[in-house]
Amino acid sequence: MSSLLAGKNVSLRLLAFVTAMLVALLMALITFIATKDVKDAGLITLGAFVVVFALYYYTVERFVYRKIKLIYKFIYQTKATKREEFFYSNILPQKSIEEVSADVQQWAKQKRDEVESLQMNEEFRKEFLMNLSHELRTPIFTIQGYVETLLNGAIDDAAVSKKFLSNAAKSIDRLVRLVDDVDEISKLESGRMPLTPEAFVIQDLAKDIFEEFSLKTQSRHMKLEFKKGTEGALKVFADKGKIRQALVNLIENAIKYGNEGGTVSVGFYQLDDNRVYVEVSDDGPGIAEEHLPRIFERFYRADRSRNSAIGGTGLGLAIVKHIIDAHGQTINVRSKLGVGSSFGFTLERRG
Repeated sequence: MSSLLAGKNVSLRLLAFVTAMLVALLMALITFIATKDVKDAGLITLGAFVVVFALYYYTVERFVYRKIKLIYKFIYQTKATKREEFFYSNILPQKSIEEVSADVQQWAKQKRDEVESLQMNEEFRKEFLMNLSHELRTPIFTIQGYVETLLNGAIDDAAVSKKFLSNAAKSIDRLVRLVDDVDEISKLESGRMPLTPEAFVIQDLAKDIFEEFSLKTQSRHMKLEFKKGTEGALKVFADKGKIRQALVNLIENAIKYGNEGGTVSVGFYQLDDNRVYVEVSDDGPGIAEEHLPRIFERFYRADRSRNSAIGGTGLGLAIVKHIIDAHGQTINVRSKLGVGSSFGFTLERRG
């Protein structure tokens, strides 16, 4: 009996039945001892059972479970139909107090997590707007300064006006790149830019990108090369345009932040039958360890003074991560000050 009542799914009817039976048997025993009459004891047993069962069941059902029903109305946002209410009340076993307590605790945890998530999103939104404002302010103020100088008389000097207009055009280009990158990352985050996967040789794509950056590497006396032993063709299955964009961003970063006269190398490794690992490395100054966990965040800069001098929107690595995440793959970074940095990501292997 005790093991039966100890269960977590004991229904109210069973609990009322057992309680009424115990009380009735106790009353019958007392009556029999007092009167020695089996008939009276039987009548007392029956009467006590009916009265106790009815009082116990309806009192608890009306009072406790109505309170519980109010709790469920509060924590659940869906409204049950009449048929569902009948099903829950008359067919499904009633939940025990322990189960109700567990449901309420789970609801409270869910609400607490929602509040924490909203607070984190609010902090992220504030930081994003602050960073975006900072990134917009620099080129806008630069353009404003050049235009005001030209309006104040510098436009009459052909050499000065040409130089100022050229610099203003560069700031406008930076604004355009920033807007394009913000639009790109917004589309990636919202899923409004679906992937169109196809099979292609990843080394062939990298060779095309090397050609694009040939002039830039020559101007910095840098070399672009494949890592030895990884030249063999590997076919991957991905959105070629998006992976091209990811590789362009990584290689461009390696060229911009690498040491002049250094080397940028790209390696391709077959991890297993299903995945290929692509890694872009440089022998530049490297990134301090404390910055690595946040390096893929939007507008995060490990060295703001150096980054602002070099240029860029601060969204390149965030876009790369979104592209790789959209493919269901992973991306990582390894870096050490004075040694260099390596950014690697996985892709689905095909063929």
